[in-house]
Amino acid sequence: MSQSLQNNANLSLSGQSKGFKRFFPFLGPAFIAAVAYIDPGNYATNIAAGSKYGYTLLWVVLASNLMAVLIQTMSAKLGIATGRNLPEICRDRFSKKTSFLLWMQAELVVMATDLAEFIGAALGLYLLFDIPMIAAALIAAVGSFAILELQRRGVRPLEAIITGMVFIVVIAFGIQVFFARPEAAPLLEGLLTPRFDGVDSILLSAGMLGATVMPHAIYLHSALTQKRIVGATEQERRKIFRFELVDVVIAMVVAGGINASMVIVSAALFHQAGSFVEDLEVAFHQFHDLLGPLTAILFGIGLLTAGLSSSSVGTMSGDVIMQGFIRRSIPIYLRRFITMLPPLIIILCGINPTKALVASQVILSFGIAFALIPLILFTGDKKLMKSLVNKKITTILAWIVAIIIIALNIFLLYQTLFGG
Repeated sequence: MSQSLQNNANLSLSGQSKGFKRFFPFLGPAFIAAVAYIDPGNYATNIAAGSKYGYTLLWVVLASNLMAVLIQTMSAKLGIATGRNLPEICRDRFSKKTSFLLWMQAELVVMATDLAEFIGAALGLYLLFDIPMIAAALIAAVGSFAILELQRRGVRPLEAIITGMVFIVVIAFGIQVFFARPEAAPLLEGLLTPRFDGVDSILLSAGMLGATVMPHAIYLHSALTQKRIVGATEQERRKIFRFELVDVVIAMVVAGGINASMVIVSAALFHQAGSFVEDLEVAFHQFHDLLGPLTAILFGIGLLTAGLSSSSVGTMSGDVIMQGFIRRSIPIYLRRFITMLPPLIIILCGINPTKALVASQVILSFGIAFALIPLILFTGDKKLMKSLVNKKITTILAWIVAIIIIALNIFLLYQTLFGG
């Protein structure tokens, strides 16, 4: 935490800063966490959902986003109230064996996350510049290292570049929605009417949930707020939380809008044309054929930007997870190199990138419960959280969310193993 950031925050907490200026010192952490909600895995599942089911599963995006607001709010609150992150508290509260097992599954989640993000960035370069995938992967590696270098320059430059990259994706899909001209009535029906269309739609919904509510973002957000701005009293910590809540809501609304626009564009173009598109390379060429080169280029830029930014955030999460659960650390650049190896191998073996992206989202959906259940337990602990302890309704809603997620995952596992 920089001294200038703390000083500006103190002005806001004391009421000396007015208007939007008083929120400014607190904006940033949620946008870094929100990057996880718009990674390339979302592209794969959302494009597939829109092309196959039209606007039918748009409500899943809304439901996932509402869940994300609740979950990320609790994660941010945990860091503010305790000065520690979720993995650190797990290590303190659970046995060494449990903490080790939680660390192992969290590392697998980060690997699955990085697989989606790195392949997505490489695929974006491949589509935009028509260069071989392996060369695109190496260029993407250089780009992700460059973003990580910003960490050495302080928290604000990193937050600024990540937020800027998020808004590049916003602009790209905003223009695509404009050109796609979706129909308002079926769009609103899909957004506000929860329903499925057969078993396959439930499976795809579980994948969409896995692509949206990200376990590593739950771990990371508590780390981003734990020492960023420190409250000296309970009253100050409550004020900090209220300011950070604004950050969470804005960031999650932006992320939800991006995910919804992916489904909307796919439904308006591909489903309307009777074309089921589940391959991102096919989607790129379809955009070119149906709306022209500009929309195809915007799709590629969005994919590249989302992949680069989210891969760096995934690496940061891995560092927090290892330090928190087992009190060990490796240089962040070494971690970045290690996590790049699986996607590089997949690319070298010629495995379809989109299929790898979708498979990674299934793995991610299983990691949510292992992060979410401890988060609910800890944020509901009065002794730990003090004045920022969850209200009863918050805890009830959080458990409902956890039960829905776990039930979807069990169904997904059963259908994957025995559904044929």
